[in-house]
Formats: sequence, C-alpha cells, structure tokens
Amino acid sequence: MAFVVSARKYRPVRFEDVVGQEHVSQTLKKALQTDHVAHAFLFTGPRGVGKTTCARILAKVLNCQNVTPNFEPCGECESCRAFSENASFNIMELDAASNNSVEHIRTLVEQVRFQPQQGKYKVFIIDEVHMLSQSAFNAFLKTLEEPPPYAIFILATTEKHKIIPTILSRCQIFDFKRIQVKDIVSHLQNICAQEGIEAEGDALHVIAQKADGALRDALSIFDRITSFSGKKITYDDVITNLNVLDYDYYFRLTDALLTEDLQQVLLIFDSVLRNGFEGDHFANGLAEHLRNLLVCKDAETLRLLEVGDSLRERYRQQAAIAPASFLLTALNLCNDCDINFKMARNKPLHVEMYLIKICFVGQAVLLATAAGVEKKTPDVSKAAPAAPPKEVPQPEKITDSVPPVSPKKPETEAAPAAPDYAENGTSEAQTVEEPASPARPAVSSLRKTGIGGLATVSLQSIHNEIAEAESNGAAVKPAARLTLEDLREAWAAYIESIDKDSVRAILKGAETSIEGEQVTAIVGSALAENTIRQETPLMEFLRKKLHAPLLSMVIKLDPSRSNAAPAKPKRLTDSEKYHAMKAVNPLVEEVRKRFDLALEGGE
Repeated sequence: MAFVVSARKYRPVRFEDVVGQEHVSQTLKKALQTDHVAHAFLFTGPRGVGKTTCARILAKVLNCQNVTPNFEPCGECESCRAFSENASFNIMELDAASNNSVEHIRTLVEQVRFQPQQGKYKVFIIDEVHMLSQSAFNAFLKTLEEPPPYAIFILATTEKHKIIPTILSRCQIFDFKRIQVKDIVSHLQNICAQEGIEAEGDALHVIAQKADGALRDALSIFDRITSFSGKKITYDDVITNLNVLDYDYYFRLTDALLTEDLQQVLLIFDSVLRNGFEGDHFANGLAEHLRNLLVCKDAETLRLLEVGDSLRERYRQQAAIAPASFLLTALNLCNDCDINFKMARNKPLHVEMYLIKICFVGQAVLLATAAGVEKKTPDVSKAAPAAPPKEVPQPEKITDSVPPVSPKKPETEAAPAAPDYAENGTSEAQTVEEPASPARPAVSSLRKTGIGGLATVSLQSIHNEIAEAESNGAAVKPAARLTLEDLREAWAAYIESIDKDSVRAILKGAETSIEGEQVTAIVGSALAENTIRQETPLMEFLRKKLHAPLLSMVIKLDPSRSNAAPAKPKRLTDSEKYHAMKAVNPLVEEVRKRFDLALEGGE
C-alpha cells in the first residue's frame, strides 16, 4: 500500500476531530442546529490550522442525508461517499492562486445558475481567495451578495487584509487561531498510539514548538522524524534532525552565569559554535530560556511554560536560585545583542562580549545597590581646608599594618603601582596579595565600570574610604547615631561651598530630615526638586562629612511650601473703569450725556 502522509491520512472528517478550533466548530454546529446558515463564509487564519478542513466538513454536513444528532456528517450516505471519493457534483473547490482571472470567476458564476443534482445545497469552496485580481473580485460581488437560495460560498485565506472591504462585508468571518503546543502534542500522541510508535514527551514538545502553531507543519515534521527513528522517537533524535539546540546547553550555561564561571561560559559557547549553530540563534535561545525562568518565578504565570513535565521541574529548580534582577538584566542584554548582531563584523566576539557582561551582572547589581551610582567628585574647597594630596602607598609602606606578603612573587613588591589601581588609592601588590581579615575583607578590584549597563563604584574604594577615616582618627558613625543636627551642619557646610546663588537659595529653603541612612528633602516646586536631583556632588559631600558611605536621599514635592510671588492685579480698560465709576456714582452717566461724551470703542 502506498504511503500517505499523516496530514492527509489523519485529516479530520468531523467537527469534533478538528484540533484547537473549538470556537469555530461549535459556532457552525449551532448555526446548523438553528438553521441559521449564512450564504457566504470567510475562514481566515495562519497556514495549517484547519481552514480548508472545516470548509469541507461544513459542505459535507449541508448535503448529508443522515445528519447525526450532534450535526456531524454520517459518512455513510450516498452524498458523503461521493464527497470522500471526489465524485460529488454539489461541492466544487477552486484554487484562486491559479484561477484568479475574470474568466475563471465568470465560469464559476455560470455554474451557480444550475441547481444541485442531489441534496439541498451547491457549495463552492474557494481557497486562497486573496489571490483573485481586482477585476475578478468585482465580477464576483453581485453573485456573492445575492446568490440563489441553494448556493453557499466558503472562502479561505491566510491574508485577510488583501481582500477588498466589499467582499468582507458580504461574508460571515471566522478567525482561526494558532494551535496551542499542548493541543498539537495531544494530537501527536493519539497518532503514535494508532501507529504503534513509542515517543518521548519532550520530543513531541520540541516538534510542536518547531511547528509554530501549524498542525500541518507538525505532522510533516513528525513524518520526517518517524522516517529516521522508526517506531521509537527520542528527544536526541528530534534535536539532531531539526537542528535544535538542546535545553541542556542553556541549563549549564545559566548555572555558569549564576556562579560567574566565565571559563565555563566561553567553553559552552564554543561548543555551540562547533556544532554549527549561529550566534544570533544561540542568543535568541538564551533569551527564551531566561524568559521561561522568569515565568517560573510565579505560580500564576507557570502555565505560560510550554515544555514537558520533566523540563518543567528542571526549570522550577533553576528559577528558585536565579534572582529576578539577574534575569531581567540578562534578558535586556540578550535583546541588545540580537539588535546589534547584524552590524557586528566579528559576530562570535560580539556574542562573547555580551556573555561576559551577563556573567558579571550579578556582582554589578550588588555593587550598585550597596554604593549607588556616582559620576562626579564635589568641590569641597570652601567647606574645609584643602588636604595635602594623598600619595599612592607603596608595597614597602604597607607591611607595618598588613601581615607579611608571601614571597612567591617578589617582583610585585618592587614594581610601581599601576595607574588603574592607583585610581582607587591602593597599589597592585596590596590589591592582589592582601589577605582577608575581619576588619577589612579582600574584595575584587572592580573599578568604576559599565557592566550590564550600570555605572557602579568599586566596593574596594568604599573599604579604602573607611580605612582612611579610621587611620585619621575619625570613626565611621553607625546609621542609628546620625542625628538631625549632624545633617543640618553638613547641609549648611555644603551650601557655603557652592557659588551659584540660585542653588544656594533652593538648598536653604528645603526642609531636611534623616532616618537611619536615608535623608529626606522636602521642597515646594518641581524646579527645586530638579535642581537638587541634578546636584550630584551633594550626596558624596554628605557621605564624607557624616562618615556614612551608604547614605541615600529622597526628594519629596510639597506645593504648599511654594514661595511664588502673588499674581499681579488685572489692568482695567477705559470702558471697565467707566462702568466701575458709574456703579459707585450714577451721576457720572448724567454728566456724560449732558456734555455728549463718547467712550473709545463706540459706547
């Protein structure tokens, strides 16, 4: 027996067999039940979702001689058998893609004139109707609007926007939707049961996702995989034949990103490239994986995850250890990588750079949360006497306060401090070799950088600032000990250190308070709020003055504190002045009439 593809072999012959289009099948069955069948239908939607199938089932029911109680075709009467054998004279199908001229439509109109030989209706199914020419549409209008009572037209198209409005207004329109992954998987499982094929659930999910909502595409992929695998379909066979990246790549990559294992991240990406995948394909797959992890964060959105049960549990476990801030920032970086991929000349390096950013984005977020975003250094020359310039400490000067350095690398002690490390007030030897201690733990030497799009301050610089304050005899004041008097004193000192009178006036008029390590400034206008917000040196001055490196500020707007000048009185016209005088003394009108006076303006 000749092989028949699954899309034809398992094509639905009843409304209840149609997959994922219950809203259409139920409406058509209700119309048949109440005898409210329109004379023209338009079935529109993506490819492979059942438009032509539903049109054939409807045409079959209309002429069925023994319709079932559920208004399904019996499949046994003479009309049903003739349709199944392509021998029915009452049901005609026309492919508008190849029959789109005026002559073809005129031939169709001529056939409408003849009554059905058997049955009650003559049904015309026109597929890809959007391919008809403008003249063909115009020739079809009159017949489509007022056909004989026995003629029914069923039009099918994937591009409704190409059909002229006069045709749309004459049809009852049914919109077919993309078939859900779970419905495609269920249909494939039924076919496997009938064919005696053993298939893994994850393998069928990959086929359904690759089909992109089209059941016909899913059945074509299924036949292709069956030809390769025989009676047993495995997940590995599917991803090998469909050239799909394994989920395991993304799970291992995410684990490496969360642990900041850059070496493993680059090795995984190299393995992907060696398997023949493009960088943008890999980046889009990573974005989809991160999106699925974000979906697993909430039980309400978990239903949006379209994977098998085993993968669902694996996603849930990884989502539990992945911070939401990391997932959102990584998603944003993946999106930027995809947007800029086409313009990159070295595309693998382009993807690697974004992977490096994602790898360290967790540390960048923590640093930004701890230290805040800093861009400028304030001018404090007027607030306190200028301190002598701080010299970069050399390795030999640190040995008094730091335990001896291991003599494994003696060359680092003699080498001068590198400019990059001198930027943070520490030498290369101190940053690399300084052991951890309870008072001052060793941290990474990240400086002001742009990891993940965030400008952050190095945690090392904060430790240096604290150590400098301790060495000068000034103790860092705990958050609980910061008082309003301290804040007002520091606030007044900053006001005296700036030159702009407008800024000084705004800062003097602000009402300040402090709670813990948060300063609140209440102002009376949006201009004042904007001015204080743009005064970036203010916060660093307060942090140094109060010895509180983690100090933050909130600016609140209170319009009742506005000191705006009162509105000037409205200037009266001559006519308004005259009427006001007349209201006070009516004799003014008598004087005007006696001397025959006239006001400007014709009064």
